[in-house]
Amino acid sequence: MLGLKLPTDPRWANVAEKNIKEILIDHAYCEQKAASTAISLIVSFPEYTELVQAMNDLVQEEMSHFKMVHDKIIERGYTMGRDRKDYYVVELLKFFPKGGSRIDQMVHRLLYAALIEARSCERFKLLSEELQEPELKKFYKKLMISEANHYTMFLNFARKYGNTDEVNKKWNALLDYEAKIMLSFSEGESIHG
Repeated sequence: MLGLKLPTDPRWANVAEKNIKEILIDHAYCEQKAASTAISLIVSFPEYTELVQAMNDLVQEEMSHFKMVHDKIIERGYTMGRDRKDYYVVELLKFFPKGGSRIDQMVHRLLYAALIEARSCERFKLLSEELQEPELKKFYKKLMISEANHYTMFLNFARKYGNTDEVNKKWNALLDYEAKIMLSFSEGESIHG
């Protein structure tokens, strides 16, 4: 369903479980960044009413997810600490050219948001299946469903506002590019890396 060209090695979940503090903290920041992306789309493209409405709902949902993850961090006696660079996103953004029309720029932003949500969904699915702790398994299963909905929403908006054939070609090229990024990462203690 997600179309990812390189699935995550299931052993990543074992690495994640051994470093659950780092995973939870990284996850909390991912939820913040997802809300920021939605706000940025509202600010940049206010004339697209349907997109603005959907992003408004998404901001609220992502911030509620942030609170849920932050509560788990607090329950375990952890603190978030400073934000870190998400090298996955940094590398992903290199795929898109600078400039172009406003529509092109919007479609690019929608596509990278779709891919980030797809990879998050895939990782959450692994966590929901492989973690030993029942509460966290259930937690990640619930979030996996949300991420799948976000992925399809972003991709559908890209196809709605852009030329569908061109969007599909760019999406497939982006999936190939993302697979190469994933190959370059070691099994890290982050949601995407």
